[in-house]
Amino acid sequence: MFRLAHISDVHLGPLPAVTYRELASKRVVGYVNWQRHRRHFLHDGVIDAIVGDLKGACPDHLAVTGDLVNLALDGEIELARQWLETLGDPRDVSVVPGNHDAYVPGAFDKICRAWGPWMAGDGQADPVGRYTFPYMRVRGRVALIGISTARATAPFMANGFFGNGQARRLAALLDDAAGKGLCRVVMIHHPPVKGAVAQHKRLVGIGRFQQVVARHGAELVLHGHSHLPSLYWIGTAQKPVPVVGVAAAGQGMGGRNPPAQYNLFGIEGEAGQWRVHLERFGLVGAAVLPARIAELELAPHSAQVSLSPH
Repeated sequence: MFRLAHISDVHLGPLPAVTYRELASKRVVGYVNWQRHRRHFLHDGVIDAIVGDLKGACPDHLAVTGDLVNLALDGEIELARQWLETLGDPRDVSVVPGNHDAYVPGAFDKICRAWGPWMAGDGQADPVGRYTFPYMRVRGRVALIGISTARATAPFMANGFFGNGQARRLAALLDDAAGKGLCRVVMIHHPPVKGAVAQHKRLVGIGRFQQVVARHGAELVLHGHSHLPSLYWIGTAQKPVPVVGVAAAGQGMGGRNPPAQYNLFGIEGEAGQWRVHLERFGLVGAAVLPARIAELELAPHSAQVSLSPH
């Protein structure tokens, strides 16, 4: 069995010192939001507890689906690089960027330079950049395919974008992985499902993404962005594909969103007969260490089953 862990929306803090020049942009909105709300519920101690418990489970690989930072300040990007080094070797950790990682123009290029080793496909010779996504890594019998939906947007907007170029490249990677008999796991920040988040936060290109998956197939899609533990289904009636979200890894108790969680998937089987088992671990009540809070087999018959405490 291949064991895959999944976290998202880390939002590492606290914020480094911010200059007036850095705030002369969309960042001023995010800074005010951080000071009024986010800083009260996003805690390093929570992240440490989640990561510590996750490492204790000894997964074969870890997927991080974006929003490592808050305002994409240079200091934040460097802090996130150092944090990724503690998280694991780039070979064992796969990252895709979120909207906060590309918060302002120019930030995306900076994170690609800083976090490139964790966002590069197998055998990739070129530096990581906008056109190297999607990337694919093969670990055991699992193909991990990372998409970027991150792009700087206007103030009060947090949309993601999935265009024709990535759609073509994703289709080719899905076919390549299928031809090798691999279990295909797609990592994306914005949920590729209508209604999963508010309009100003949604993915532009949901239909395009779902068409690619319906035509070329996949076994599992992981996302973040919503800060919610969720389960949706896309694909076709004959071959439904589970789309799984997770609570924000840095979310403390008392906020409007569920406290921090991580997903742990057990993947086994063979081509055409893959089986995926999901366990959710997270903070419950006053617990300092995460506990198992839900368990589910991600089989087609589960389409109408919601996660409930185990």
